[in-house]
Parts: sequence; structure tokens; C-alpha cells
Amino acid sequence: MTAVLARAPAKVNVHLAVGPLRSDGFHELRTVYLAVSLFDTVTVRHGEGLELSVTGEGAGAGRGADRVPTDRRNLVWRAAELLAAAAGITADATIEIAKSIPAAAGLAGGSADAAAALVALDALWRTGAGREDLVALAAQLGSDVPFSLLGGVALGTGRGEQLTPVLSRTRRHWVLGIAGEGLSTPDVYGELDRLRAAGKVPDGRVLAAAEPVVAALRGGPTASLAASLSNDLQAPALALRPELARALRAATEAGAAAALVSGSGPTVAALAEDEQQAVRLAAELAGAGVFRTVRAVHGPVPGARLVG
Repeated sequence: MTAVLARAPAKVNVHLAVGPLRSDGFHELRTVYLAVSLFDTVTVRHGEGLELSVTGEGAGAGRGADRVPTDRRNLVWRAAELLAAAAGITADATIEIAKSIPAAAGLAGGSADAAAALVALDALWRTGAGREDLVALAAQLGSDVPFSLLGGVALGTGRGEQLTPVLSRTRRHWVLGIAGEGLSTPDVYGELDRLRAAGKVPDGRVLAAAEPVVAALRGGPTASLAASLSNDLQAPALALRPELARALRAATEAGAAAALVSGSGPTVAALAEDEQQAVRLAAELAGAGVFRTVRAVHGPVPGARLVG
């Protein structure tokens, strides 16, 4: 094989309940992931040593959290080293990441890249890793990487890496409003801890139940899903980026059934009734001046897969 391509989707947390800080430095989570049709593609070829390049969102001109690194700071690099070590081979590959998922946007773009790299490199190197083997490696890389492999809909517990698939036959349509500058996930969690210490938000010792949103995703009406959306990280994201309140308001005023901050933000996920409304909603929000870019997407979609 001269080249192997794999792609993986962005995710939206349609439910995200965050517990207190654990002794290992993570927070206990109860989250419901939904994979949506915004994809990054990873192309791998044989090489000497590891070489990594990035095109698209976060390439070159980015700065701070928005810039995608091309060295060992990138999860893809670490995924390659981890898979090679598990297979007992040398990590030799040239890796290209074509990004459509913005960095530091609450959409798990880095996790998607790592998942796609695991799938592509497994095929290139012929490691023979099973899906369970890849999931175990993914959990070592980050909390969202196992879901980026699985895709679809899943309930995540622990720090988000312990997954229970959720059957969902209903395609949901969303509009993602992507802000101009990313938010650091550790900063958002740190702000949540600060707000809790100050008594400004609930302390998180009781995690909100995920059953209502799971039931809605299994086939309930859009109104039921809209009523059950929740995200404990929305308050700290708004505290760090107050202009997100205007973005959320713009989405609902434009006709979204509901809108929430995705994960740690700053992307706003607006739920539409159907595909036609999603197209209209995307057009209106694109002209509202509150987002850098707007994407109409749908979900659930599969996780990391080979292309072609």
C-alpha cells in the first residue's frame, strides 16, 4: 500500500454532567456523545521515523489553542508511537491530517484525528489489532478518543472513556456555530471548579441523569430532545467567553429548537427540526455576525473508518 486514508467525525455532547475533581486530576463524567457529519481525514504512508503535517483548520496560521501542532504534542503522533510499541515495530510513517474540525472548539477534533490515525496505521503497518485493542489504546490517549473510534451515540462514564453504545435510528439535524477563537478545555474545567468553590453553580456531587436525552435520541420527537439537552461546562464557558450568550440567543431566535455549548466550547450546537430547517438556520446564522463559520451537520454517523 502506498497510502491509507481514514476519517473520523466530530462529536457533540448532548448531555454532559461533570462531577467533582477526582484524585487523579480528572472529573467524573456522565455524558452522552453524538457523532456528527463533520470529518477530519488522516492519510498515512510508509516513511522513516515520524513526520506529521496539517492542512485546513488550525494549520500554519493558527495561534495558541487554535494552532494544531505537528510534533509529539499532537495526539496523532502519540497514537502512532503507542500503536507501534504495542505491535513491537518501529513507528515509521508520514502522516497528513486534513482538518475540517476546528481545534479547541469542543468538538473533539484532536481525538478524531488520533482515532483515524490508529485505524489508518493499523492498516498500513498490518498490525492486526482488533477493534477492542484499538479502543484500549485510544483510552490511553484521551477521554474522547474511544468514542471517536466508536461513533454513533454512546453513554460515557468515568472520565468519558467508558462507553455504552446507545441505539438511535433517528437522524438529527444540527447547525454548528464555530467561534473565531478556541477555548482551552483545562481552562474551562478550571473555571467550573472556581465557580463551584464560589457557590455560583451546583457543586456536582449529584450527576444529572442521562435517561431523558437517551430516550429522546432513541426515537422521540425533536421537542423531547430539545428539552433534555444539558451541559455543566456551559456556565464556565460563558464566564470565560461572555459573547457566547449572544451566540446562543441568536440560534434560538433564528428558530433552533434548542441550542447549547458543545463540550467545553466555544462551538454552539443548534438543534433543527429537519434538514430543510437546518439549511435555513445555517444561512441565517452565517449572516448574523456571531460566528466565524457555520456548518449544517447530521448525526449519528459512524466513528473512525478507512476511506476507499
